[in-house]
Amino acid sequence: MLLSCFFLIIGALIGTVSAIPDFLQQPLVEKLWPSFEDPSSTDSNAGSSSTPALTGRFLHITDLHPDPHYKARSSTDEDDACHRGKGSAGYFGAEGSECDAPFTLINETFRWIEKHLKGNIDFVIWTGDSARHDNDEKAPRTEDEVSDLNKIIADKFFDTFKEGSAKVPSIPIVPTFGNNDIMPHNIFKNGPNRWTKRFLDIWAKFIPEYQRHSFVEGGWFTSEVIPNRLAVISLNTMYFFDSNSAVDGCSCKSQPGYEHMEWLRVQLKLLRSRNMKAILIGHVPPARSGSKRSWDETCWQKYTLWVHQYRDVIAGTAYGHMNIDHFMLQDSHKINILGPMAALGDTSDKVSVQSRSGYLASLREDWSKLPSPPQITWDALEKLSKENSCETPTTDPNLMKSKKKKRKFLKKIGGPWAERYSVSLVSPSLVPNYFPSLRVIEYNISGMADAATWADVRDQSIALDGSSSEIIEGDLSLGKKGKKKKKLPHHKVPDPPSSTAPPGPAYSNQPLTWLGYTQYFANLTRINDEMSHYHEAELDGATKMNNNDIFSFEVEYDTRNDHIYKMEDLTVRSFFKLASRIAKGYATAADISPCEMNNNDLRSEETGIDNNDNDINLQKKKKHKKKKEKNKVWRAFLERAFVGFLDDDDINDF
Repeated sequence: MLLSCFFLIIGALIGTVSAIPDFLQQPLVEKLWPSFEDPSSTDSNAGSSSTPALTGRFLHITDLHPDPHYKARSSTDEDDACHRGKGSAGYFGAEGSECDAPFTLINETFRWIEKHLKGNIDFVIWTGDSARHDNDEKAPRTEDEVSDLNKIIADKFFDTFKEGSAKVPSIPIVPTFGNNDIMPHNIFKNGPNRWTKRFLDIWAKFIPEYQRHSFVEGGWFTSEVIPNRLAVISLNTMYFFDSNSAVDGCSCKSQPGYEHMEWLRVQLKLLRSRNMKAILIGHVPPARSGSKRSWDETCWQKYTLWVHQYRDVIAGTAYGHMNIDHFMLQDSHKINILGPMAALGDTSDKVSVQSRSGYLASLREDWSKLPSPPQITWDALEKLSKENSCETPTTDPNLMKSKKKKRKFLKKIGGPWAERYSVSLVSPSLVPNYFPSLRVIEYNISGMADAATWADVRDQSIALDGSSSEIIEGDLSLGKKGKKKKKLPHHKVPDPPSSTAPPGPAYSNQPLTWLGYTQYFANLTRINDEMSHYHEAELDGATKMNNNDIFSFEVEYDTRNDHIYKMEDLTVRSFFKLASRIAKGYATAADISPCEMNNNDLRSEETGIDNNDNDINLQKKKKHKKKKEKNKVWRAFLERAFVGFLDDDDINDF
């Protein structure tokens, strides 16, 4: 947790980038939850002139995996894939299985989105895998089926967010390639190729006209979701994915991964020159923990360097693919872009609960090695800072020693904003490997009441910035279609932020900073049971069932008011603190400072330790009893990673 004295110093230096209140934004749950009980409750303010043009929210949806062959009450066995036999496959999907999503789930999801989110979000990020897995030898996929399924999902997004006769949706929708959106899955060759050309048509309503050439080159593009303020950069992570045997990393100029990284560098450079911010999205996240290596190491090295050097531009990043809810930290101290690369670990694309739990455990182990303030907990450090501001000189040797340790700690993490690190958020999937999920992220729109929206310029036939494509092509020397490509430039290390630049929105609460997210899930165990009950009643002629009365998403947790995670916002420092609490969550006798021992207000929920009597616990620590307490934060992290699907015994096994 940042110290208040540093807030005062930095705030005085940067002035306009101090933490900006967000009281004008209503929490998502308070705004939307009443509509679950009373659909008319959200209509009372319709057309109100006080409603801001921007809502300060956007939707992240990933890994839909629609399956036209899915059959309810079929077998969930791996060989049957919910296509044949008799078994427990539910009407809306087979939760906890490897089966893909039936169209009943897809249709009801979009109905729910239209009813509860339309008009309450500013844009959508859609991070891939919108075709079924190729997991049934008796019903193999075809290229046309893969394309058709993606076209169906694209049309559903358009139909959900269309307004009148407009040829483009009412808000920006930014898609990206998943490893199952192509054939064979995982294999994506250098562009232009048949997939970039097919998806140029499938995503025609979502790709800006001036980005179409860039997209055909390699499946990447940029969309200005808030004109001249915020862009979403859609990465084609297939060129970074270590399971893509058609390419070879990002170090060789002949490889598409190298070209993609150069394109990304120029995009971020251009946005910095325009004083804009960016969100990076992709399908496969840059996982690099334990034996898990999702990306080629050369790509991870460049990416980590890029996001560190452009930390003044990037507001956040979001990925999918792994089906589990978690986050990862990129450590800029691990950048060794010119040195030998680390040995590759497990790059298998087949993952189970056991392998995922092992991966999560490796994250926890990594986080246990994060720098931490010695002999004092995070919460005690914050309390000590509030009680002893920098404006009050002190001669107390204990306080002077504590301040010295704080300065040393802050130096280790990259200063008061923890700029040594960057964060990647990974959302769980809609396909019910566990429970279907959606995520709505809130961001700071303070001072943006008069900002132009995407709808204001969507019908223009020219680019939002006519110079964009010329600058990009000039820097990358890509050449035009029909002309021989010029040689790409040598490897360039991006310039860091200006020494006078304030911290970026990923580090300090300011316009476009991510404030929190609401994680939604559909409890298919309950929903499928209710559906079965109503189906039986309907057969008896007792009732007529309505899917709208049965299927719904509900809030799993909301970081804005979560008593376990207790995140003030989604800045890097908040995730750094959360990672530290997940990794430890308890303190030994040596970790308790005299200041903390005398603090009767330090409750167990502040430390993340299951403990009814803090004083008794401290006494036990003084007696050097080593028995560990349960870490509530780590347990909650595990439960949420699997979207609340696993029972207590499964969690205890981890």
